[in-house]
Amino acid sequence: MALLDIRQRTGWLFVAVVVGHIVLISAQVNSRRGVPILEEVIFGAFAEVQRASAEIIGNVREGWQNYFALQQIRRENEDLKQRVAQLEIRMQQERAQAQQTRTLQELLSLREATAPPTTASNVIGASADAYFRTISIDKGTEDGLRSDMAVIAPAGVVGRIILPATRAAKVQLLIDRNAAAAALIERSRAQGVVLGTGTGTLTMAYLPGSADIKVGDRVVTSGIDRIYPKGFVIGQIESLQRGVGESNGIVIKPAVDFSSLEAVLVVTEPPPPSDGKTDQAR
Repeated sequence: MALLDIRQRTGWLFVAVVVGHIVLISAQVNSRRGVPILEEVIFGAFAEVQRASAEIIGNVREGWQNYFALQQIRRENEDLKQRVAQLEIRMQQERAQAQQTRTLQELLSLREATAPPTTASNVIGASADAYFRTISIDKGTEDGLRSDMAVIAPAGVVGRIILPATRAAKVQLLIDRNAAAAALIERSRAQGVVLGTGTGTLTMAYLPGSADIKVGDRVVTSGIDRIYPKGFVIGQIESLQRGVGESNGIVIKPAVDFSSLEAVLVVTEPPPPSDGKTDQAR
């Protein structure tokens, strides 16, 4: 074993001596460019190391820059999303305010054009019952409201007050199945009674079988019931079936969209007495 170790040491020593001679010779021998070969080899080796290091550092720097750039872009995108969301909310608010302004302008125009005195009120609730159709408004007895006062909208007749409270009132819509209103055909002046169905449409009863009625005729209040002022629009005849005597299957499409009511007018004085015979004779 000692002999083997001596041989290995001798071999390594020999290699070291040879390498040393080569280094010394390289340091003394110049290349064609006049530079020592050893210096050129060492420079070349270190140059490759520097190039590799520079590439690694450049890639790392570029990666960090891209990372921070992406983070910045992400933050900017989040800011833009928040701004867009805020703008959309603002647009919705402005749209709602514009719609409310239009509604109030329509109510104001109707109030100015309406002969009987009225008071404006906001809708604050609605019944969930499919047949008993009512809404609640934000004015009551302390505002002078009482039962059987007519409620109207720019489009036409809404209903009547059935339960006034101190600061609110319940309104029975005309489409309620227990609701009714004295009415007439605007074109022919034929008179009858409009009845609610609870399903969103109206019917007209007690019309003579010989009455002049057509699909598309407009139906208005006659004022005979002393609740609804005369001449307010109820709706338009959508279909009819001729019957015998005073029975006519007349379906009326209401003029008011009861699902979108936001504000209404309450007629605070009953209409004057109306002579139904006068209208019938016209």
